[in-house]
Amino acid sequence: MLADSSLITAGMLIPLFPLAGFLINGLFGKYIPKSITGWLGSLSVLASFVCAVYIFYKLPSDDSLHIDLFNWISFSNFNIGFGLLIDPLSITMMLVVTGIGFLIHLYSIGYMHGDEGFTRFFTYLNLFIFFMLLLVMGSNYLVMFIGWEGVGLCSYLLIGFWFKNDAYNDAAKKAFVMNRIGDLGFLLGMFLMLFHFGSLDYETVTAKALLLPAGSTLIVFITLFLFVGATGKSAQIPLYTWLPDAMAGPTPVSALIHAATMVTAGIYMITRSNVIYALAPITLEVVACVGVATCLFAAIIGLMQNDIKKVLAYSTVSQLGLMFAALGLGAFSSGMFHLVTHAFFKALLFLGSGSVIHALHGEQDIRKMGGLSKYIKITFITFLIGAIAISGIPPFAGFFSKDEILAKAFEHSKAIWIILSVSSMMTAFYMFRLVYLTFFTDFRGTEETKKHIHESPATMTFPLIILAVLSVIGGLMGMPAVFGFPHKFQIYLSSVTEGSKKILEANNAGEISHSTEYLLIATAVIAAIASILYARYKYITKKEQPAEDAALAGIEKVISNKFFVDEIYETLIVKPIKVLSDLFLVLVDKLIIDLIVNASAWIVGLSGRTLRLIQNGNTGFYVFAMVFGIIVLFVLRLLI
Repeated sequence: MLADSSLITAGMLIPLFPLAGFLINGLFGKYIPKSITGWLGSLSVLASFVCAVYIFYKLPSDDSLHIDLFNWISFSNFNIGFGLLIDPLSITMMLVVTGIGFLIHLYSIGYMHGDEGFTRFFTYLNLFIFFMLLLVMGSNYLVMFIGWEGVGLCSYLLIGFWFKNDAYNDAAKKAFVMNRIGDLGFLLGMFLMLFHFGSLDYETVTAKALLLPAGSTLIVFITLFLFVGATGKSAQIPLYTWLPDAMAGPTPVSALIHAATMVTAGIYMITRSNVIYALAPITLEVVACVGVATCLFAAIIGLMQNDIKKVLAYSTVSQLGLMFAALGLGAFSSGMFHLVTHAFFKALLFLGSGSVIHALHGEQDIRKMGGLSKYIKITFITFLIGAIAISGIPPFAGFFSKDEILAKAFEHSKAIWIILSVSSMMTAFYMFRLVYLTFFTDFRGTEETKKHIHESPATMTFPLIILAVLSVIGGLMGMPAVFGFPHKFQIYLSSVTEGSKKILEANNAGEISHSTEYLLIATAVIAAIASILYARYKYITKKEQPAEDAALAGIEKVISNKFFVDEIYETLIVKPIKVLSDLFLVLVDKLIIDLIVNASAWIVGLSGRTLRLIQNGNTGFYVFAMVFGIIVLFVLRLLI
C-alpha cells in the first residue's frame, strides 16, 4: 500500500522504543535511581503498545505495510533486505507482545523491588521485547531468525538471572542448548528455501511454492525443518523439557516467556507460513500428531505437580500442544485465537502465582499453602478468574478459543477430538486442584510465615486486575457462528490465511451442523464442570492432601517424576555425548594437539639449551667463531 508517513514512523518506533530502554538502562543504569530505571523500561514498552494500537486502527485489515530499511546481504543473484512487514498477523502479535509485556514490566517494579539486579533485570526485559518484536515484524525469514535467536539469548539471561545459584544456571543452559537443536532445523529450512527459491522473503517464497504441486518433497522437507525449529521454541515433544525448568527465573520472566513472547514464536512462524504448510499435508499431519500428543502428555504430568509454577508450566506446554493441533488441522486462525486468549489468562495465572510466592516469602510448594483467599483477596479473585478461563467455562475467554479448536478437531477426526477433550478435562481438574490447595481449607505453612502474609502492592495487583478483565471478555472477539455473531478475529486475519484456506477447501470435511455444535459445546462445558467438582470433592470435601514424594509408588510416582523423560534423555543422549567428548579430548586434544604443542616446546627448549653452551663469555672463542663463519660464507660463495 502507499502508506502515509505516520504509519511508517509508528512502525519503525515500535521496536526502537524497547531497544532505547535497553541501551539507556544498560549503559547508564548505574547512574540512574532504580525506581526510574523500572519505570523507564516499562514506559518504553507502553510507548510501543500505543504505536501498535495506532497502526491497528489506521491500517485496514485487508492491507499491509512494507518498510524496507536497507539492502542487507547481496551475493550472486541473491538479495536479502532488512525490512519490516506490518499486516493483521504481525499487528496481532505486536499488540500481545507490547500489551502483555507492559503489564509484566509494571508488575516487575513491585516484584523485583529490593533485588540487587533490579536495573539489569529491566535491561534484559527490554531486550527481550525488542527481539520478539523483530521476530514478528520481520519481512523475511532471516530477520525473523534474528529475533528468534535474540529471544533465545534473552531467555538464557533471564532464566539464569540469579546466576549465583548453580541449579538456575543449569536450567538456563538447558533452555539455550535445546533451543539450538531446534534452531538447526530452522536453519536447514531456510537453506532449502534460499537454494531452491532464491529468496527468504515471505511473499516470494509463497509465490514460488505455489508453482510446485501439493505434497512436493521439497515443500515437505522445508516445512518439516521449520517445524523442528517450532518444537524447540514452543516446547513440543521431544524438545519440551526446557520449559518447566525455565521456572528457575523470576516469576515475571515465566509470565513473559509463557504468555507473550518466546513460546508463541513457533505458532506465529507456522501461521506466517500457512500457505506452504497447506501445500504439505504430510507435515500438517505431523504437526497435528505432535500437538495432540504434547497436549495430552503435559496435561497428565500437570496432575501430580506440587510446585505452583511447575503446574502452570506444564499447563503451558499442554495449551501450546492444543494450538499446534489446531495448526495441524489447518485451522490457523483458531490456533492464533487461542494464542491471544491464552496470553491473557496465562499471564494472569503466572503473575498471580508470583503474588502468592511474594506473600509467602518465596514458598512455591502448594502443600505448604492453603486458606490464602482470606489474606490476599485480589490475588485470589483474579487467579480464580484465570483458572476458570483456562478451564473453558463460558463466557470466559478460554471457552471460545478452546471450543473452536475442539469443533475443528471433531470435523476432522473423532479420535483427536476425544484426546483433546480428555486433555481439557485434565486441565480443569489440575487447575482447580491448584486453586483449592492454595486458597481454600486451612493454612499448612509455618506460623511465622502466616504472620507475614500480605497482599501485593498496587504495581502488582493492577496488572492482575487488567488481565482478569481481559480473561473475562477477551473471547468475545471470536464468538462461534452458532451464536449468530461474526467471528471478528477470524475476519481480521482472513487476508493472511485466505491462501491456505483455498488450498485446504478441497479436503475440508465440511462444517458441522448447529445442533452438533451445540452438543459439542454442552459436552465440553459439562466435562469441565465435572472435573472442577471432582477436584472440589477430593480437596475440599474429603480434604485430601498431595502425598510426599517419598510416599508415592506405581503410576503416581511415574507421573510425579514426569515419566522420567529427563532421566531418559540424560542416559540415552547426554551421557553418551559426554563420553564421546571425553574420548575426543583424549584422542585429539591430548594425543595430537598437546603432543604437537609440547613437542614444539621441547624442541625449542633443547635448541636453547644447546645454543646456550656457546654463549660462554670467552672472547677468543667468539673471534674463532667469527673467522670460522667468514670462511664458511666465503666457501659457499665460491661453490654457488
